[in-house]
Amino acid sequence: MVVLGVVVGSTRPGRVGAQVAGWVQGRARLMPALQIRLLDLAEVGLPFLDEEQHPSERAYTHRHTREWSRQVEALDAVVLVTPEYNSSFPAPLKNALDFLSEEWQRKPVGMVGYGMTSAGTRAVAALAPVVAALGMMPAGAVQLPLRRCIDTAGVLRPSPDDDERFDGLLADLVELTTLLRPGQSIAS
Repeated sequence: MVVLGVVVGSTRPGRVGAQVAGWVQGRARLMPALQIRLLDLAEVGLPFLDEEQHPSERAYTHRHTREWSRQVEALDAVVLVTPEYNSSFPAPLKNALDFLSEEWQRKPVGMVGYGMTSAGTRAVAALAPVVAALGMMPAGAVQLPLRRCIDTAGVLRPSPDDDERFDGLLADLVELTTLLRPGQSIAS
């Protein structure tokens, strides 16, 4: 069993991120090898990084940091769901990543970017060096073009091709997790 965290990177009221995360969770539930945990940054409510020591020290003094650390450490793999804001990803997501260090090491990561103009491509590109610096293991990315995926009622409706691309990303995450956990077999 792979414990997959779905991190919703936007905290903006009225965001599409909750719908995108719902789609991610729905697709992930179709894989019996996955146990899904939603980590919605709007609910996690981290303040801007307020720990005195560098995260690599793990000398956390605040309850919110210890709780965030516990939640992330319990995950085997992560999907970062991010909108594209001003050709990058949102500050709350960067802040949530920056809060921790060791907890991200060797954790397989997939990214789902979304946006109107470039379908989140630039947000995913901006995330790539950040996850690399944290020692995460990228499995790939899927981008959702909202101009095509949002209907006139404002409801997210990814295409079967989007489903197929994301299912492939999930399969890659499971395989990568298996490779990084020697001696453990993960049945799919």
